[in-house]
Amino acid sequence: MSEEKSLLSVIILNLNTKEITQQAIESIEKSYPKEVKDGTYEVILVDNASTDGSQEVFKKFQKTTTIKKFHLVLNPENTGFSAGNNKGLEYSDGDYILFLNSDTIVNDKVFPYMINFLKEHPDAGAATCKVVLRSGKIDDASHRGFPTPWNSFCHFSGLSRIFPKTKLFGSYSMTYVKDMEKDHEIDALAGAFMIMPRTTGEKVGWWDTEFFVYGEDLDFCYRIKQAGMKVYYVPEVEILHLKGTTLGIRKESKDISTADKERKIKSQIARFNAMKIFYKKHYTDKYPKFLTRLVFLQIEIMRWINIRKYK
Repeated sequence: MSEEKSLLSVIILNLNTKEITQQAIESIEKSYPKEVKDGTYEVILVDNASTDGSQEVFKKFQKTTTIKKFHLVLNPENTGFSAGNNKGLEYSDGDYILFLNSDTIVNDKVFPYMINFLKEHPDAGAATCKVVLRSGKIDDASHRGFPTPWNSFCHFSGLSRIFPKTKLFGSYSMTYVKDMEKDHEIDALAGAFMIMPRTTGEKVGWWDTEFFVYGEDLDFCYRIKQAGMKVYYVPEVEILHLKGTTLGIRKESKDISTADKERKIKSQIARFNAMKIFYKKHYTDKYPKFLTRLVFLQIEIMRWINIRKYK
């Protein structure tokens, strides 16, 4: 007898964060519904060649978990965020796909609410819930405008912090939105919590593996919008995001991050590489060459400044 088809496939990547990842999966297990009327949930954990004993931990977990469908995928090498998620998709059969970071904590209201939201909004290509940091603040990466040259200038120059409520200066994080407690359309969300109908990925293509880490969620959302679908922010339900535990370059998680100095430097390199990749892919033909050269120069300056912190 064939296994019951899933309503929702939850895909999680792990890289050397076994304790934190286990917290995330246990939060799913704790809130996992015993009965789902129109299908079951499945969890697909992709390990990107961890060296901290993660694989052994999750092999044991796979035997004891109460999650009805739990798949463990062991990559022989670290293929990055995009390729890792694409690998997880190969094991999925859900009508809806949720890409969930390993450093998140969910509750029992989140999954059913977000699925119902997508059902009620057929124009939605993807959506995110309210993503809250340990400080209690909203993760600004989950509520973004696209990084046009102007939006990026306002963000990095500080103009967006001085005039956050104006659309002209506050579009990088869309801080001009008046009511953040009601669902609304945004340009882009974060890969920390990204739920969509399977048909979205089938229509626009899944993750672009040119992005190793950083920028891939922006690119995905950009392609969703290009295809005529909407991206929604849904604050009625929320998750906790520890943020930066794997890559180690966020102040919010310095005390719990597992990243060593080498991984932090590689993360910064990948971060600024992603900026260039996104610009080349989506903006080169939209802006004059002199502006492109200026943008790339600024990216290189910021890369140099940020890498110096670790030397």
